[in-house]
Amino acid sequence: MDPIRFRDVCKNVLSAERERSSIGTFKEKTLHAVLKQYYEPENASHEVRIGSFVADIVTDDGIIEIQTRAFNKLRKKLSYFVEKYTVTVVYPIPKTKWLLWIDQAGEISKKRKSPKQGGIYDAIPELYKIKSMLNHPNFRLCLVLIDMDEYRYLNGWSEDKKKGSTRCDLVPIDIIDEIYLNNTSDYSKLIPCGLNVQFTSKDYSKATHINLHKSQTALNILASIGVVIRVGRHDHLYLYEQVRSGDSG
Repeated sequence: MDPIRFRDVCKNVLSAERERSSIGTFKEKTLHAVLKQYYEPENASHEVRIGSFVADIVTDDGIIEIQTRAFNKLRKKLSYFVEKYTVTVVYPIPKTKWLLWIDQAGEISKKRKSPKQGGIYDAIPELYKIKSMLNHPNFRLCLVLIDMDEYRYLNGWSEDKKKGSTRCDLVPIDIIDEIYLNNTSDYSKLIPCGLNVQFTSKDYSKATHINLHKSQTALNILASIGVVIRVGRHDHLYLYEQVRSGDSG
């Protein structure tokens, strides 16, 4: 991780965006453009056609795909790529986010800090969409925690026009952390400390401070790739145990 270079890339991309267009109308969304330059400064390595697909980045070490959402759209591409290349999917997660609102006249509000803090568990809904890919030997995942500004249009259905509004752009400010999940055992990073040897999704929810539905989804993923196993039931919920190194499963 190189925070200084990341901030330099942010400045360069935003400078180019201001020269070409206004916020949100750049040919490529700002967050995606910054991450592409950060992970590979050589433009010749960007947008490379492989078979019937286009890879975000191709290097001597493999393919890098930057995906901000909708992992389901990656499935066909990943299935093709991983048979021939090492593929790293980079997924940015807002660590601290500031909201800025754009009204009909194009005026932008002052920043307001969102009370929500992002973390690795925010990736769970997207990982579910590609869970069959997670333990493929050529698949890698990089979760990137980033401080960023979120620009939204005041075009929602509520009285203040905020609920149901459309996101205009995400503009990164600083890189906070990178979490690499390179193999099945790395996914144990999604198991919080303090759990009993056997635990339910409700226990997992309390330990991770995420809701029960997301906890159940997380454990579904972890069970499918062999990080946890189901060992029974308790109070109508599955009981899980973490698979330790050397366990037969």
